[in-house]
Amino acid sequence: MQTDILIIGAGIGGLTTAIKIAEQQPELTITVLTKTNDSESNTAYAQGGVAAVWDLKVDAYQKHIDDTLDAGDGLCKLEAVQIVVKEGPDRVQDIIDWGARFDKTEEAYDLGREGGHSENRILHYKDLTGREIQRTILEKAAQFSNLEILEHYFAIDFITQHHLGYTVTRLMDNIECYGAYVLNKQTNEIERLLAKITVVATGGAGQVYRNTTNPVIASGDGIAMAYRAKGHMENMEFVQFHPTALYNPAGENPDFLVSEAVRGFGGILKTREGEEFMHKYDERKSLAPRDIVARAIDNEMKQRGEECMFLDCRHLDKDAFYKHFPTIYDKCKSIGIDPMNQMIPIVPACHYMCGGIKVDQWGHSSIHRLYACGEATCTGLHGANRLASNSLLEALVFGHRIANDIVKKVRQHSIREDIPEWNASGTTDPKEMVLITQSLKELKEIMSSYVGIVRSSVRLKRATDRLSLLYRETEDLYHKTTLSPQLCELRNLITIGYLITRSASIRRESRGLHYTTDFPDKLDILQPSIL
Repeated sequence: MQTDILIIGAGIGGLTTAIKIAEQQPELTITVLTKTNDSESNTAYAQGGVAAVWDLKVDAYQKHIDDTLDAGDGLCKLEAVQIVVKEGPDRVQDIIDWGARFDKTEEAYDLGREGGHSENRILHYKDLTGREIQRTILEKAAQFSNLEILEHYFAIDFITQHHLGYTVTRLMDNIECYGAYVLNKQTNEIERLLAKITVVATGGAGQVYRNTTNPVIASGDGIAMAYRAKGHMENMEFVQFHPTALYNPAGENPDFLVSEAVRGFGGILKTREGEEFMHKYDERKSLAPRDIVARAIDNEMKQRGEECMFLDCRHLDKDAFYKHFPTIYDKCKSIGIDPMNQMIPIVPACHYMCGGIKVDQWGHSSIHRLYACGEATCTGLHGANRLASNSLLEALVFGHRIANDIVKKVRQHSIREDIPEWNASGTTDPKEMVLITQSLKELKEIMSSYVGIVRSSVRLKRATDRLSLLYRETEDLYHKTTLSPQLCELRNLITIGYLITRSASIRRESRGLHYTTDFPDKLDILQPSIL
């Protein structure tokens, strides 16, 4: 197959990019891949909302910039922050024009407030903002005849000079991407999908941890593919753990997210005995940035030997609570918790990758003809810790900027015709799926126990040693057996685990989401970690 523009991922970043290109250049063919169906994405799981300076009478760009820089703990790139904050409202207006419905009061939008924000600036649709945005962009994408979404296509590897027999190293500055090898899950055939330009929008990698709010598709595919193609990664040690996932003793994957907006609405973090504790950690209490709140909850759980802490909403108005958070209320009720009469049990869970594929202000990766946007990237916006509800905004802004840049440059490139077919000779069908499923369990345990909210040099060394063994076993399986999505996801997640652990080992300080007991203080020298 051939296409002008190949976009891998059908969430807010990928589809925004596709729509903006289709609007400007109807003669270009745009192909969007999703490995499941088009409604399943990280975007669809976002609850809280999208942050934007909406009411300039009470808010200001500089306030949002300052809040973002404060949360990022010194590692944000100022230019990226300014771009996203200042261009953000126009990009939000775009999706409103496409049909997105955000909650309103009688006079204006009902702006919420979340941890780390100095003003109410979160546009939301109840507690289902992500699903509303996903609905909107899918309906908009369907209007363009030159935009095709291919469901159940699993991207395996980006095609570069490496596949033409050339030696490719991470030090080279002339690596080019010619498309991707993809697995058609309906035929089990591996196909070449050749393109003039490729865009990565594959989301995060939360499934590398035992507890995560990310859907099961969040296996870091795009990040791992870019790393194998010798692209540069940045700040992979900064993994955001959402402080408040619903604690369900029965277990479930993914963990159900109790949005930060609940604390913005007045929910208070407490112990089992009903005692507040956040005042011991930060003057902003339950509305402190996520890294502070997650570490505080983790510390209280460890000190008390508890499996969870609690979010108290009993003092809030029931009708108002249900109006804003119907999904959260119904989910709590389904496991026997009435939020109006009982405190909600919560635990921190892996939620967002602040690092990823290193890109510039136009979404260029270090590999020519390969762009990236959304959670798979490191733009410099988040620094060492993402400010709540900045992620959807970032994807909208960079999707727009990437589209504008591609429209200017796509005609400089042609489709490379001499790409070889995928070589599967010598492989056989896997005889035991347990080799994959057990390795995945081991990976999640390694990352959760050794590379979680609190780290140490000993833990990171143990993680590295065990990941090395898992890597060798999985690579051996990869080269001997026919490919399956499960094997490819395992391989990608092991790569993600390595990148997080390696980056954490390099950063010999505690900053933002990276906290190590061996180096509890911050260094004066601020620098990103690039692999």
